[in-house]
Amino acid sequence: MEGPLKYIREGNGKVSRVIRMGTRKSQLARIQTDSVAGRLRELYPDVHLEIVAMSTIGDKILDTALSKIGEKSLFTKELENALERNEVDIVVHSLKDLPTSLPPGFTIGAILQRENPHDAVVLHPKNAGLTLDSLPEKSVIGTSSLRRAAQLKKRFPQLEFENIRGNLNTRLKKLDEKDDYAAIILAAAGLKRMGWESRISQILGPEDCMYAVGQGALAVEVRAQDKDILEMVSVLHHPDTVLQCISERAFLRQLEGGCSVPVAVHTEVKGSMLYLTGAVYSLDGADCLKDTMQTVVEIDNKVSESAQECVHVGVTANSVSSSALEAAEKLGMDLANALLNKGAKDILTTARKLNDAR
Repeated sequence: MEGPLKYIREGNGKVSRVIRMGTRKSQLARIQTDSVAGRLRELYPDVHLEIVAMSTIGDKILDTALSKIGEKSLFTKELENALERNEVDIVVHSLKDLPTSLPPGFTIGAILQRENPHDAVVLHPKNAGLTLDSLPEKSVIGTSSLRRAAQLKKRFPQLEFENIRGNLNTRLKKLDEKDDYAAIILAAAGLKRMGWESRISQILGPEDCMYAVGQGALAVEVRAQDKDILEMVSVLHHPDTVLQCISERAFLRQLEGGCSVPVAVHTEVKGSMLYLTGAVYSLDGADCLKDTMQTVVEIDNKVSESAQECVHVGVTANSVSSSALEAAEKLGMDLANALLNKGAKDILTTARKLNDAR
């Protein structure tokens, strides 16, 4: 069902279409939504944008590890409910918060150019100048992610890893004002968007810690039937980022992974080639299955006329070559199947059981 159109009469008497944008209330979510709103205002000066902020389950439950809550749409459900009730027309998310299967009637209408997708080390001020390699033995590192902990335990066995929750502001405050953590691990993209790049002591490359599916990319979710809004936001698509994220999401979906299991990726587009490295880990990082595959994603300019024909792991990208989208999705599925054939399911099942038992 198309949402009821809303219009507003501006001070100069001009009537503008109103588009309501849903967002989480956190400072980072607002910054991300404002950046998307800024792009849309440049492209569509006649549209009036209203921002509607709300709290999600993930924002309210701050004393439990994300992986323990077991809810796939921790940071998205309330926003999607508002979208379903026509209270908002579009929702801006961090793509990594969106499950690989969206509820019926919704689609990702735009994936914007990716910010640095890697993880970053933020040191306690007393450890300035050090790295994870040079921190004293038994130093405690805070992270809310099983994926980060699994990889870093294996790479830095001399360090200890403990859970830390809260939004970026809260986690930095916990780091700076207490002596509980020698450092914390955060997404570089979030720190950069908040203007806190100066706090980054070290960027973790793929040899230390591969990133989460969709990390660093922003997604715009819309009602699939709102063709005018879908068309409006589609100009925000960044083709290389779309192809990377579709391959990553297809990989995760084929593995049946989520935030309760350690799955990590690394993707690159070089010329007409898309490279995807994917891995699954046991909780302690001791067991790991990892592989890399590549595919050709040449742009053939054959774009799909029908949104229904062109939905790939929840993403509608009619402005991107359909053969490239299909190749990206197949790459993710093929890599997942290769790891499943080597025993990935056993590693993930054990990790899920151990995590549930904690």
